[in-house]
Amino acid sequence: MLYCTFFFEKGDVLRIICIFAPYLYIYIMTQQFEMIAKTFMGLEPVLAKELTQLGANNVQQGRRMVSFTGDKEMMYRANFQLHTAIRILKPIKHFKALSADDVYEGVKTVDWTEYLDLDKTFAVDSVVFSDEFRHSKFVAYKVKDAIVDQFREKTGQRPNISVTNPDIRLHIHIADVAPGQSECTLCLDSSGESLHRRGYRQESVEAPLNEVLAAGMILMTGWQGETDFIDPMCGSGTLLIEAALIARNMAPGLFRKEFAFEKWPDFDPELFDEIYNDDSQEREFKHHIYGYDVDIKAVNTARMNVKAAGLTSDITINEQDFKDFQQPQEPSIMVTNPPYGERISTPNLLATYKMIGERLKHQFTGNEAWILSYREECFDQIGLKPSIKIPLFNGSLECEFRKYQMFDGKMRVYREEGGIVKTEEEKRQMAEKHRFKKEREFKKRLDEQEENEGADIRNFKFHSLEKRNDRREERAERKEFRAERKEYRGERKDFRGDREKSDRSGRKERYGQKDRSGKKPFHKGDRQFENKKNNRRFNDDED
Repeated sequence: MLYCTFFFEKGDVLRIICIFAPYLYIYIMTQQFEMIAKTFMGLEPVLAKELTQLGANNVQQGRRMVSFTGDKEMMYRANFQLHTAIRILKPIKHFKALSADDVYEGVKTVDWTEYLDLDKTFAVDSVVFSDEFRHSKFVAYKVKDAIVDQFREKTGQRPNISVTNPDIRLHIHIADVAPGQSECTLCLDSSGESLHRRGYRQESVEAPLNEVLAAGMILMTGWQGETDFIDPMCGSGTLLIEAALIARNMAPGLFRKEFAFEKWPDFDPELFDEIYNDDSQEREFKHHIYGYDVDIKAVNTARMNVKAAGLTSDITINEQDFKDFQQPQEPSIMVTNPPYGERISTPNLLATYKMIGERLKHQFTGNEAWILSYREECFDQIGLKPSIKIPLFNGSLECEFRKYQMFDGKMRVYREEGGIVKTEEEKRQMAEKHRFKKEREFKKRLDEQEENEGADIRNFKFHSLEKRNDRREERAERKEFRAERKEYRGERKDFRGDREKSDRSGRKERYGQKDRSGKKPFHKGDRQFENKKNNRRFNDDED
């Protein structure tokens, strides 16, 4: 008591902090643990920035992932608030393995009663990049066997497996670190269903844009709601809804029913309720978001999804073709994802991109547009010079996300008047980004007439009955032609056979049989002469 009184009487707060700081640091560090946020290729910098703003520690970018440290609250917030994360993993064991038995033993060293009990189900997901372990399902089975065997040895019973809706989700990642040696990371999956499944999507269109990719694209532009937002080919409205969430700084996890960590033994419902109900960081959005599409079905689908997200006051969607797009009255940013000619296309894909360039040039001056696409040939048709090109993967397609700074008149005049087409930061990023691969081929079907004349993302149609009948008639004609050709070949074969038989019998009568020595009774030159004469005679008859 005297010791504490001495300090407070002196008012030496700094000395108190110095005494208790080590203990406070130890306490904080014991509450911190390692986590991994998975994402798509190309979104790692955006996710790292999100985590830093969220307050995560030791943020480090990897390949399709960002590692960080934090406490339980950070794990809850990462699942609830991150726009560009697919799932959040909590590593519980790192070990090396030379064989499947090593994986089994490594998993068995974990005390699984801390995470599981007999009343709970579990499932194992695996990702393998190893020469030793070539089958990911085999690795998952070894993990499952190790857990089940440990429970049997301790209790005589085993927990059950549930693939569809388990209580505990596990994830094991194996990658080679040296010849014959693999690094294994065993994790708890705190997210469960992928975080891109926000919960607001009621219906979809052909080849919808992934929600995480859409949010990443918007965050890459730097837009935070300072201007209007436009998507002239909005499809099911994914870009529009993600833009509204970013503009208002709303957590994308608001619409989800549950997260995997809610079934963990140490789940803190009061802490999560506090995070869920905290809207102090949300902000007012003073501008508006506009979406357009040529297909009325896509328009209705987008409106339904916007209503489910509760964002109808911020988003307006109308039926309109891009070719009818007009200059917006307010400063705006455009972000769009046109068809690529892969899963979906248009009757004339290159003409579509040419039209996009024309609309941007004449009806979007003074603003900036961002376009995600797959083919260099399509970008060439736009006819505009991009400020920056960012490689992004849309599924398995290696795309580019390009920015176009729109201005009126020629670029030289615009620059002389002080306009900036490309900032120094964009120049630096452009120097780091790779260009399209030269060997990437433009598929032959783009040079041919599309069988689906209305095969747009907004207006997809199946083959018409008339075209099916045309193809049936073509197949019938080809079949008839093949039959006639086969019959003709048979007649020619019979004719040649009769001719050769007649030719042999004629020679036999004229020149007789071979003697016992095998020599013919006529001169070789005579035989050649007669053959030539016979052939000439046959040819004259045939003509």
